Order: sequence, then structure tokens, then C-alpha cells
Amino acid sequence: MIASASVATELPAIGAPMFLVLGEGLNFRSRLESIDGDTFTVAAPLETADPAEIVPGHLFDVFWAPPRTRIVLPTRLVAISEQAPYRWTLAPMEAPRQSNRREFVRGGGGAVVRLANEDRAMEGALLDISEGGLRCWIDEPVKLTVGDHLRAAVSLGDAGEVEMTGTILTVRDAPHGDPGQHVVLTFNSEESLAQMIRLYVMTWEINERRLSQDAA
Repeated sequence: MIASASVATELPAIGAPMFLVLGEGLNFRSRLESIDGDTFTVAAPLETADPAEIVPGHLFDVFWAPPRTRIVLPTRLVAISEQAPYRWTLAPMEAPRQSNRREFVRGGGGAVVRLANEDRAMEGALLDISEGGLRCWIDEPVKLTVGDHLRAAVSLGDAGEVEMTGTILTVRDAPHGDPGQHVVLTFNSEESLAQMIRLYVMTWEINERRLSQDAA
């Protein structure tokens, strides 16, 4: 484990977006909440619908995305808070490293998502998207089953409209008492689709940085 001084030096600023790599080709957006000695705390991702699947001792990578690079940090889950807002306490297992591997950064949101299966068509709002999956909100509960396939079409602004067929990873009630459900759909991206999504997320990241600078 690296020393606390190194943790504080290497980690991004409190409140910065971080990404938790909880599956092959799939990550979940979070943010850095605090640094305390040899550990740090992040917001628990909403997509982890079954807490029993993620328990203390679980090992996974986290990464963040400063301009033109990715910083990857192998971590161990130390503790999960018992009350909302839920937080995960993590301990670094190695020093952070720059990665040349193309990580799937999630971003964006707000666009209309049209979903369809063999039984019905439905419409939702995009929460975020990556080359490996998307998360959307459906305002009315729909009977969807984990593992089933869905067709999705999303308009990504200047990047154009994308269509894909994916597998339902999770379905859960929308948080904070909001109506409807959050649905996570995973899919494999061919290069043309991946390029469009990368352009969309990159534009979103640039706009987010500008908003942060304007607010500073």
C-alpha cells in the first residue's frame, strides 16, 4: 500500500469524477468524496443494484481522466457506509500509473433514448453512455429482465444518432423517490459506433471542464 502522502498527492481534487472498473469493458461513474490517511472515499455507483455482489475485500481498478491521459489505481474495497448517501472506502494497492489502454469513459446525458424489445417500444432519457454501455431513466416502470436484449437508439448531438442492440445489466427503481426506473444496457461497439460515442463523450468532458472553470 502506498503512503498517505502519496495518496493525497496523486489523487485528483475532492469532487472530481472517478470511474470504478467493476466489469470487463464496463465502468461506473463516481466522484472522489474525501481522503483520510491511507484510504479515500468515493460515492457508491447507483448501478450496483445488489450490494451482496460487491463486498469489502473486493479488488478493482479506479481511474480518472485528466487531459490527454488516463490514471489507473488498483484498489481494495475496505468498507461500505450503512446509510444514504452511500459511500465506499477504498485503499490503494499500488501506486497510480498512466495507462495507454483505452478505458471506457462514461459521460453525457439528457438525450432521448428509444428502447424496444419484442413486446413493446418505450422512451427514456440518457443518463450517461460509454463505448461499453449506457444508463437511462424510464419514467414509468416497465417489466424488464436482467439478461434480456434491447434495441436502443440515441441522438448524440453533433455526433449523430447511434443505434445498438445490448443486454440488460441492471434494472432498479430510480433513486431519491423519483418515479420510474434506471436501466443499464451493455453492448459491443464496432469502430464506427465507438468513434461517434467517443466524440460525444469528449465534447461533454470539455464542456464540463469549462463549466467547472467558470464556477471557480
